[in-house]
Amino acid sequence: MYAIDYEDFGTPEPADATGSVSVEIDGRTVTVPDGTSIMRAAALAGVRVPKLCATDTLKAFGSCRLCLCEIEGRKGYPASCTTAVAAGMKIRTESPQLTQLRRSVMELYLSDYPIERRPTDAEAKTELLTMARTLGVTSSPYANGTRHQGAPKDESNPYFTFDPNLCIVCSRCVRACDETQGTLALTIQGRGFASKVAASQDQPFLESECVSCGACVEACPTAALTEKSLVALGPTERSVKTTCAYCGVGCGFEAEVRGEGADVEVVRMVPDRAAGANHGHSCVKGRFAWGYATHPDRQLKPMIRKTIRDDWREVSWAEAINYAASEFKRIQAKYGRDSIGGITSSRCTNEETFLVQKLVRAAFGNNNVDTCARVCHSPTGYGLKNTLGESAGTQAFDSVMKADLIMVIGANPTDGHPVFASQIKRRLRQGAKLIIADPRQIGLVRSPHIQADEHLQLKPGTNVALMNALAHVVVTEGLSKEAYVAERCEVDSYQKWKAFVAEPRNSPEASESITGVPAERVRRAARLYASAPNAAIYYGLGVTEHSQGTTTVMSIANLAMATGNLGREGVGVSPLRGQNNVQGSCDMGSFPHEFTGYRHVSDPVVRKSFEDMWGVRLQSEPGLRIPNMFEAALDGTFKGMYVQGEDFVQSDPNTHHVSAAMEALECCVVQDLFLNETAKYAHVFLPGSSFLEKDGTFTNAERRTSLVRKILEPLAGYADWQITCLLSEALGYPMRYQHASEILEEIARLTPTFAGMSFEKIERLGSIQWPCNDEHPEGTPTMHVGQFVRGKGKFWATEYVPTSEKVTSRFPLILTTGRILTQYNVGAQTRRTGNVVWHAEDVLEIHPHDAEVRGISDGDWVGLTSRAGDTVLRARVSGKIAPGVVYTTFHFPETNANVVTTENSDWATNCPEYKVTAVEVVLVNQKDAWQKRAREERALPRQEHKRRDRAPA
Repeated sequence: MYAIDYEDFGTPEPADATGSVSVEIDGRTVTVPDGTSIMRAAALAGVRVPKLCATDTLKAFGSCRLCLCEIEGRKGYPASCTTAVAAGMKIRTESPQLTQLRRSVMELYLSDYPIERRPTDAEAKTELLTMARTLGVTSSPYANGTRHQGAPKDESNPYFTFDPNLCIVCSRCVRACDETQGTLALTIQGRGFASKVAASQDQPFLESECVSCGACVEACPTAALTEKSLVALGPTERSVKTTCAYCGVGCGFEAEVRGEGADVEVVRMVPDRAAGANHGHSCVKGRFAWGYATHPDRQLKPMIRKTIRDDWREVSWAEAINYAASEFKRIQAKYGRDSIGGITSSRCTNEETFLVQKLVRAAFGNNNVDTCARVCHSPTGYGLKNTLGESAGTQAFDSVMKADLIMVIGANPTDGHPVFASQIKRRLRQGAKLIIADPRQIGLVRSPHIQADEHLQLKPGTNVALMNALAHVVVTEGLSKEAYVAERCEVDSYQKWKAFVAEPRNSPEASESITGVPAERVRRAARLYASAPNAAIYYGLGVTEHSQGTTTVMSIANLAMATGNLGREGVGVSPLRGQNNVQGSCDMGSFPHEFTGYRHVSDPVVRKSFEDMWGVRLQSEPGLRIPNMFEAALDGTFKGMYVQGEDFVQSDPNTHHVSAAMEALECCVVQDLFLNETAKYAHVFLPGSSFLEKDGTFTNAERRTSLVRKILEPLAGYADWQITCLLSEALGYPMRYQHASEILEEIARLTPTFAGMSFEKIERLGSIQWPCNDEHPEGTPTMHVGQFVRGKGKFWATEYVPTSEKVTSRFPLILTTGRILTQYNVGAQTRRTGNVVWHAEDVLEIHPHDAEVRGISDGDWVGLTSRAGDTVLRARVSGKIAPGVVYTTFHFPETNANVVTTENSDWATNCPEYKVTAVEVVLVNQKDAWQKRAREERALPRQEHKRRDRAPA
């Protein structure tokens, strides 16, 4: 069932219209693009043609025969959905003959539909019964014949139900799965009267290939597929547009609600068809997994305690805020100005993130602020800034629909960014080529109607060697775009890079022993990429979370510049950001060395603009990064931390090290929805607000800034930005705003790339991709058009340096980590939803050969050990992973997967090397003993540690 306010035009807008056509429909003249269907033209003229199989989100199908029309001068009754307009046509959509035909068709549909019983509220509003009422059909003369009634409902899916008794086999659900989602999990099984909708091999939805994106549910015109929340809570009353709080795609939604004031209930989330990022599609998380916002685990009262071994005590907001402020003041008085800092959240809004870094710089008086981007995409910022001139991706998501070659490096879009993955799959089915560079056989390597042209299954930690080998082929086989480089890049840097990658040691043959990828496969991939008219690169954490993460980002930019694949649609270098506002948190000045817009704190002109606005002197030296904060805490020089919406005790590497650092703090203030792993080390807990309880903006991976709207009143009393203001005022630095829009106004005044943004403009345009300024008043979908932001693009020689994390006889396997479709990040949100039916625990993927030699079978408990620590989890024997490599996720604190990852990090940004950890896997017969030992070890005080040198900012 579509959104309550959605206007369906019946068929899609023609994609490649070259002109316009004028026709007359029921006496009304309308001019439409060439290729428009009669049905759509009629809708644009205000005429609603009856329909069932047609919808403007899917290709015209022409099967229901309700949309018949009459065309002057033509015989018969063509279907308006499949008949295109032609100049001068005179069309009738209403006549006695058409009405009789439609009534007869509707009677046939209702012959196998339980029209005799009273419909539910959901059923009564369906297209089928609405159309029946419009035609005046209330029964069927054929209802006494053979029927399919009495079939059991499929209630297996946690979010929707399938009632075959209400199904009219219109195929809309099947087509939605094929065309919109691209999973092809549904089919029409059987022929004639025996035809029925079936999931996969006629399985329950939960056991099938269905990914629960909900496209089929939304497309269903009969309520055969219906959200369980709609059944439980009843019909919705109105909708509010907002933005998803999960991955970096940033899907737009309409939250359909009922009730007023404190009694408002969210009934369902419907993807917004006007949203630029998702165009009305969604995934299982965004559409269905929002129940965490009202989960009983939410802590809704502020709490304090003297030590982390004391019990929590619920207090008033005033007492909690004043206690936190007094502790921070005490610590600074005792240990100095730089002894405290703050962490911003990539799950909070731009406005909330901006205020946290403002509080640190203006109220704390230092630059000790960092964000979770430190442990994911900080190499993206550094690498792209130093090659192209801007610390963000170059393209809009829609750009992929013009790509002839798509290269995905170190990313798993079908799991991590599923809505964008559906767009990739649509383009691939249109004929685009695909290269995958990943240690695992991810979903895009081979799935229905899709197969990668080349899968470069490299060894973890060898990205740079692979990229240099690809570049070697481009340069030595004359595939680079010399004219493009001469016009747009620093020629000297290009010549040095060209000579470097042309060296024999960078050839595919020389690198094969390093990467494990056959040389001929590398050569084929390089030729595919360089020879494509438009080639686009999309990459993820499999690129950045390495000791050479920054180097790999630079090597990707080098390759794109050398082949002329920047500055237009269909090309580009696009990082797939993991969290909903990780791009925004970086834009807002969350790094210790940068103000908003990626401008260094040492720049006196930039710094003065902030000093003038904020009325305080600001520090010119960069502050501490997250790893530096941990080191300083263990050294005794860093004693207080304000953490908004992050759980680094679970998400950061080397959990023992992080836990020891947190235990050394004298005051940790955690502001979050739940008592997470980091809150175990907190002295003050401030209950935060979910995305449903606040106004603000998120900025997604394509630099698209969209509005987040308050749907529920904050359950704990305050939105997160208001809590930060309360704390700042208690510290003696008032920050007074009446609404989040005022914070964005301040951001716009201080940040050139946001200078043209306001809530009003975003509301009017739907969303805006920065930079938005006088030159680009409505935003910039494609970056670097005409010239790079830095002027001339700069090439860098990207020397491959092997990671110091080596396999040994004690630790002979390499562990790499990632995410899964149904869970998100540390799982705090998704673990409190129905998504746990798909993924209730972290598991370890291991190759059949490695499992066999260790006596491990699928489902066995295994011990995972590294030099940093150990944990126990179930094994999943899988051919998706290469021999010598194992893989797991980090969604569940019970597994605590990061207890085994190490402190190795990127040379430039300190981004941890999550993707390469030397480990051993052993069969565990006494799981409880292993877990007890792990708990005891985590409880032990840390011994004297060796301090690492601080990396340059």
